[in-house]
Amino acid sequence: MAADNILQRVIEELRNYDGEEVRIMEVCGTHTAAISENGIPSMLSPKIKLISGPGCPVCVTVTAVIDRLVELSLSENTCVLTFGDLIRVKGSKMSLSDAKAEGANVRMLYSPMDSIAIAKENPAVNYVFAAIGFETTTPVYGRVIEKAIEEHITNLKLLTSLKTMPQVIRWVVKNGGGIDGFIAPGHVAAVTGEEIFKDLAKELGIPFVVSGFEGEQLLLTIYALVKMKGKGGFKNLYRQVVTPNGNEMAKSCVNKYFEESDSSWRGMGKIEGSGMILRQEYKDFDAGSFGLDEDHMPPGCSCEKVLVGKITPNQCPLFGKSCTPDNAHGACMVSTEGSCYNYYISGRR
Repeated sequence: MAADNILQRVIEELRNYDGEEVRIMEVCGTHTAAISENGIPSMLSPKIKLISGPGCPVCVTVTAVIDRLVELSLSENTCVLTFGDLIRVKGSKMSLSDAKAEGANVRMLYSPMDSIAIAKENPAVNYVFAAIGFETTTPVYGRVIEKAIEEHITNLKLLTSLKTMPQVIRWVVKNGGGIDGFIAPGHVAAVTGEEIFKDLAKELGIPFVVSGFEGEQLLLTIYALVKMKGKGGFKNLYRQVVTPNGNEMAKSCVNKYFEESDSSWRGMGKIEGSGMILRQEYKDFDAGSFGLDEDHMPPGCSCEKVLVGKITPNQCPLFGKSCTPDNAHGACMVSTEGSCYNYYISGRR
């Protein structure tokens, strides 16, 4: 009962908040979806603004990566394996879904590890897994390579577009729409540890709070960030999962197979040191990931402004008109973790 009373007081304070405007950004697609699913925006004062930043891997993948996957899917004896959301994201000319309609070989998977069994069962087919993601999924891709080596699988490669959080957060603070605090990504922090976000809070003078994904946790996180506005600082409210140093085994796997690189982000260009690429000794597993920097935003699409908090999704001229979840133009409307998708389904129009 005491916990319920505390939560109710937190909700009342957030709803009645009448201080200076507070702009809070989450940089995790799962947080974006959880905030929408729990109806959290409707519980907040209009002076508390929630912004969905560049934390959805599908949303930040540039069109050059999609174009390369389309090219591979249309190649003889080649099958592209991918997560479902990525199939609908358009490249400069078409999406993987469009290519499949024209006879391309594209197959949706739920787990990267499934690619091992598929490649092993069909040794005459060349498979390419669309390896997109952040620090959370990069260890899994390392494990895919490890397993392929163990089982002598030579018909499976990765097309990588792997991102890391610290540098893009710095970029958003410098170039975005003004952020007063960050909901630090719980899944990423579980791998990296809390220290990188503690260091960012100190460096940038902006508060960071690591959060889990339950509605109550997110409300307490938002409450903490409102109270910390203008003061900086760091809190970890997800200690049951996130430790100071993170998952050493996962980090070791990443360091074995990948190294830091510059990386291109949708609408933001190339950001120094914000990605991971395969190490030279494992380049045989690469399907042509290098130099994929070009990015062609659909005409009228404002994803690049939405991702950094310069505008809200409903300020994009396409939002809710020609761009809806059933007819998505921009990547932020395609993905179920995208800011525009969640803004739309929660009725914020």
